[in-house]
Amino acid sequence: MKPLLTGMLPKELSQYLNIKPSFRGNQIFEWIHRGITSFTDMTNLPLELRETLKEKTILTSEVSKEELSDDGTAKITLKLQDNSYIESVLLVDENERKTACLSSQAGCAMGCTFCKTATMGLIRNLDAGEIVEQFLHLQSRYGNISNIVFMGMGEPMANLTEVMKSIEILHHPKGQNIGHRRITVSTSGITEKIKELADTGIPVRLAVSLISADEKIRAELMPVAGKETLKNLKASLVYFQEKAKKRITMEYVLMAGINDKREDAIKLRHFTHNLKTIVNIIPWNPVDDLPYREPDDKTVESFITMLEELSITVTKRYRKGRSVNGACGQLAVLQNSPDSPDSGRA
Repeated sequence: MKPLLTGMLPKELSQYLNIKPSFRGNQIFEWIHRGITSFTDMTNLPLELRETLKEKTILTSEVSKEELSDDGTAKITLKLQDNSYIESVLLVDENERKTACLSSQAGCAMGCTFCKTATMGLIRNLDAGEIVEQFLHLQSRYGNISNIVFMGMGEPMANLTEVMKSIEILHHPKGQNIGHRRITVSTSGITEKIKELADTGIPVRLAVSLISADEKIRAELMPVAGKETLKNLKASLVYFQEKAKKRITMEYVLMAGINDKREDAIKLRHFTHNLKTIVNIIPWNPVDDLPYREPDDKTVESFITMLEELSITVTKRYRKGRSVNGACGQLAVLQNSPDSPDSGRA
């Protein structure tokens, strides 16, 4: 696979395209991040250079499907250059703030039993340029985006090098200029990679899919828990917090009869002790053929009350994008084709 122009910083563009003076790389980078996809439209480049570069491909992916929800959520399916498919989501909150939910892999190898993406298995890691292109496609359709969450398909920590390169590109002042504090990297809990992220010193936010603070329950739901004990996970989070000085979000997918009891709340309190955290309660979103039940509103509110009584800072994620199967845990392109009857269904 050839290097992607969307995965390059200005200096890298100058070097790869073999152009001088070097400031041309800045100009090309700026045009790419304004949504220009043809060198012939980069009007501040010399005509001769535009002619030389006009056959170069800027975007290597294309939108093969677009779905809009009545709550403002949008989901796009992208066809990649090797005919793999991924999904990306745009979320809009009550203040009209737009957040891009980006995928880091095509499919996922983590095998979480409550997640639709896990049914795909892992196809491959995404290149930094393929991650950036998701953002560019979303922005070209829905306008300026202020926030990014790596909560789409895949485990970001399993592709950390490319994820961090995409963050460097999207943070660049001559491009999107997205502040690090507006970027969240999620993980199922790969402890060494959490430490590696902390060691970069880049002040992005961290979200951890905890799901349960009961070792046995978590291991049944998340194969990663068989390798990454809660003790080791907490040690890595303490390390991250000491380095980053930032609050960590604990993502807690609430499933009826699985992790919604008072003893679950108490164990969660013990796990978060001495950590600065906010627990994000995510009512499980239904997925066909998976053996779980969605909690009713009474169960959700009761569990939140239990946590508050235990002095846990808690928030509830509102159900968004379910009508287009774009909610948490519902992303999947099955049989590697967006035209499959099962494509993106939950």
